[in-house]
Amino acid sequence: MVPLHVQLQNSTLRGVIKRLHFPLELMLVCVRWYAAYQLSLRNLEEMMAERGVLVDHATVHRWSLKMLPVLAKVFPRRKHPVGRSWRVDETYVLMGGQ
Repeated sequence: MVPLHVQLQNSTLRGVIKRLHFPLELMLVCVRWYAAYQLSLRNLEEMMAERGVLVDHATVHRWSLKMLPVLAKVFPRRKHPVGRSWRVDETYVLMGGQ
């Protein structure tokens, strides 16, 4: 299976990243952290500065506006089904102390 960043770069995300100057991996990390965790854009700017990457919070916001709709279309296709049955072992209900 082709890695996700190669698949994105070759297909859907190509038109989005055409005129962007940062590496795709860096942009995907910033957008992922912004979408997955409750971080502000300025927090992401500080976190990237600690790692030696100078990026403005407005740039990260523009990346997220461009990339999140594309990623929302790509990820459900890569999601694997979990299964049909669920089993839970050793369940009990405590009623009146017993």
